[in-house]
Amino acid sequence: MSLPPLAALRAFEAAARHQSFKKAAGEIAVTPTAISHQIRLLEEALGVRLFDRKPRQVVLTQAGQELYPVLRDGFVSFANAVDAIRRRKTARGLTVSVLPSFAAKWLLPRLPDFQKRHPDIHLRLHTSAAAVDLASGVVDAAIRYGRGPYPGLVAQTMFRETFAPLCSPMLGIQSGDDLCNATLLHLDWLSPDDVTPTWERWAAANGIKGLKTSGGISFSDDTHAIQAAIAGQGVVLASPAMARDELDAGLLTMPFDQHLDGHPYHFLHTGRGTNRAEVDAFADWISNQVATLPTAS
Repeated sequence: MSLPPLAALRAFEAAARHQSFKKAAGEIAVTPTAISHQIRLLEEALGVRLFDRKPRQVVLTQAGQELYPVLRDGFVSFANAVDAIRRRKTARGLTVSVLPSFAAKWLLPRLPDFQKRHPDIHLRLHTSAAAVDLASGVVDAAIRYGRGPYPGLVAQTMFRETFAPLCSPMLGIQSGDDLCNATLLHLDWLSPDDVTPTWERWAAANGIKGLKTSGGISFSDDTHAIQAAIAGQGVVLASPAMARDELDAGLLTMPFDQHLDGHPYHFLHTGRGTNRAEVDAFADWISNQVATLPTAS
């Protein structure tokens, strides 16, 4: 594809829009003679006249009338693309790694408030169950569940997770005997430890004997386990905080007051980086969100 010089096309578009070489020269910051020269080069390249030159004005020829709207729209598209790139370059960006279930059930419902308070920060969520190395620069911060410590990182404790039996009201679970006759739903934890919530631990802590903790259905994602509980497929030992909407809507019930304590959630970052202000803004917002929680979770 062979195109005339961009300077000649730009000079023609400005002259056609203003119907004046002088006004075009003022816009581009050159002399009217330079505009005339560029347009003559363009006419020679195309082999047609683009303007009828009269004593006090220039008028587009038929060829000029055909060319002008195409160039006008093209330069508008160029300008829009350049502006978009500049905006992206100057936008304040922040990438936060977060567990998928925590993002879906806790963080996402609250994010409109962050966006309202910080419209200039472009937030990107990196959802993954795997821990991301913050020193790699792939993400700027992370929300992680665990005991800690986190050497080399700034760790801001959010809240300690708790776990309790949750089920559909249609199962009618009201007592330990009811629970012993129900199907139990299980979660497969990636890195189980001494505080991993299991039915064995919950039954032992609450003196419930005869609970058959084997069998049932196991899930790798707690959101799927919660959906199974809503469907009446069994009782899940899950986080009331992550199922708050379902509990409030009556889709789930919590038939026992006894909870198991889990690990805390932490907001983690390196304390360094060019976007430290954005990280600090998100950390402050997280603190405010946690402070408004009705309970420890």
